[in-house]
Amino acid sequence: QVQLVESGGGLVQAGGSLRLSCAASGFISSFNVMGWYRQAPGKQRELVAQITSVGSTNYADSVKGRFTISRDNAKNTVYLQMNSLKPEDTAVYYCKYSSSHGVSWGQGTQVTVSS
Repeated sequence: QVQLVESGGGLVQAGGSLRLSCAASGFISSFNVMGWYRQAPGKQRELVAQITSVGSTNYADSVKGRFTISRDNAKNTVYLQMNSLKPEDTAVYYCKYSSSHGVSWGQGTQVTVSS
């Protein structure tokens, strides 16, 4: 079982920036995928960005060019740098860990972008 602890959410004005962090602990597989998903009120949870343990990345079209995902394998931590934030980015952001041994989710962190 892998535990995930997220941090870094908050309230920011449109055009501003935030950085989310997600630290994983427990049994970490050598190959895994860590990512960020988000869920806005009344909407389904959607992929924002993900990164493999060897550095391959994937982004939702809506955040390309504005968000950057990165990771520090020594710290088992993944980051999401969010720039040029828009009100439509407002959501609860969840960290996800996936490996051949299973999937874990974080508790979520609220990001609110005011116009």
